Amino acid sequence: MVLKEGDKVILHDVHSKYDGETGTINGVMETMFGSSNYTIKFENGQESGIGEGALELLVEEDTEE
Repeated sequence: MVLKEGDKVILHDVHSKYDGETGTINGVMETMFGSSNYTIKFENGQESGIGEGALELLVEEDTEE
């Protein structure tokens, strides 16, 4: 899965106060191991250092016809 800034995601991390909430990626940082960590902005704050495995891309369906 390729995530980028501006994508809307759902956080799945039972140790986070934002678990299950929808947020927007506002920062991507590559680690020295070739993976990425993300900063997610939520309505009431943000969470940094989130791995891709804890994120679910929110696909917004186009409702216009």
